[in-house]
Amino acid sequence: MDGVGIAIAGSAMAAFLAGVGSAIGIGIVGQQAAGVLSEDPEKFGSLFLLVVLPGTQGFYGFLASMLAMGKITPSISMVDGWRVLFACLPIAIAGLISAIHQGKVCAAGANLVAKRADQAMKGVMYAVMVETYAVLGLIITIFLLAKV
Repeated sequence: MDGVGIAIAGSAMAAFLAGVGSAIGIGIVGQQAAGVLSEDPEKFGSLFLLVVLPGTQGFYGFLASMLAMGKITPSISMVDGWRVLFACLPIAIAGLISAIHQGKVCAAGANLVAKRADQAMKGVMYAVMVETYAVLGLIITIFLLAKV
């Protein structure tokens, strides 16, 4: 595999792994929220933010992938290809893991909304704590890509 292929693999990993994590995370909280809505459809607004929060990691991975593709030229060296791949790993891995765990935290927040809808923002705040690590993964990826 040449430098182009290695760099493309890194770009793909950023989008794919973060996107898979988001899909799983949204699936986890979405199931819980649907159960809550089956009992009280009025809680949709309180649950919506909790359901969409794990999706942000997919967007972070997409952004990183686009930035990585901007580094790929037909003449990229194998060394620079590996640099792009490794630069994409922070958001790829942090996005995958944090989105899944954020989905679990958001599902717990949906349970909170089921019992006390006025406390929804407390569930969101816990979920935002998990989000922090996805943001850090994105920032590190951006800084690393700037050095390629």
